[in-house]
Amino acid sequence: MALTDRPTLAAAAGAACIASSATLVRLADVEPATAATFRCLYALPVLGLLLAREDRQYGSRPARDRWLAAAAGVFFAVDLVLWHHAIAAVGAGIATVLGNLQVVVVGFLAWWLLGERPSRRLVAAVPVVLVGVVLISGAVGGGAYGEHPGLGVVFGLSTSLAYGAFLLLLRHGSRDLRRAAGPLFDATAVAAVVCVALGPVSGGIDLVPSWPAHGWLVTLALTSQVVGWLLIAVSLPRVPAALTSVILLLQPVASVALSAVVLAERPSPVQLLGCVIVLAGVVAATAGRRERKALPAPAEEVASWT
Repeated sequence: MALTDRPTLAAAAGAACIASSATLVRLADVEPATAATFRCLYALPVLGLLLAREDRQYGSRPARDRWLAAAAGVFFAVDLVLWHHAIAAVGAGIATVLGNLQVVVVGFLAWWLLGERPSRRLVAAVPVVLVGVVLISGAVGGGAYGEHPGLGVVFGLSTSLAYGAFLLLLRHGSRDLRRAAGPLFDATAVAAVVCVALGPVSGGIDLVPSWPAHGWLVTLALTSQVVGWLLIAVSLPRVPAALTSVILLLQPVASVALSAVVLAERPSPVQLLGCVIVLAGVVAATAGRRERKALPAPAEEVASWT
């Protein structure tokens, strides 16, 4: 049975793959630019094979779509490097929750750049999300987890901006729903190059493979960049909005739980409350946004996946 016939199952499986991303980055224990670079490089051979298969079946993609996907890759690289800095500053679980701020950011970027007015639901979610962010930052209460929780929030917000731009560009370069691998390959290839360029100004980069670090990065590339993203690309345009909101919660919730078990991360009660509030705002922003009809996924809903 094709994945398109079981989109809910595909989305849940994709969420499970993506949930381990931040934990795998921490286990690799390398510089942010190193993790971002090899996450992309190790994914390219598999995505390249899938791209070749798509081209044989459907022909070459329009140049405009390829240029848009390539431009998206620039912002994806910035997103990855900043997000990996957030992981180091505030922990894998909380950094993943902060990644869900992309849901709100993309809605307003689309308004600013494309004239797509945000829904009242999205506007109402903003103050709710901001309260959660303040609690996560450690500004309220004591014993906040993370080496630099305040700085981690700054990196998380910056990640959201970069990732929002990535999603908007990729959205406009992915008009053909039959092709999931092609746009992802172009964006990933460009991102790998830009990550290398960002290395010297983002804490350094190590291009000489070492183990076990690169074993974790291979796992990250195959589970998240390849399998997770492809499953999500197939499923989101076909899953009802209410169900999508529930599925989206699997990733950050699982990431917080996984980081607690594997990495012994223990966010403070105030930070955990902030995570709950952020996730509630994300659900409020995305619920009721789509019909069942198979159309390209709106950026607001795709944006929760990292």
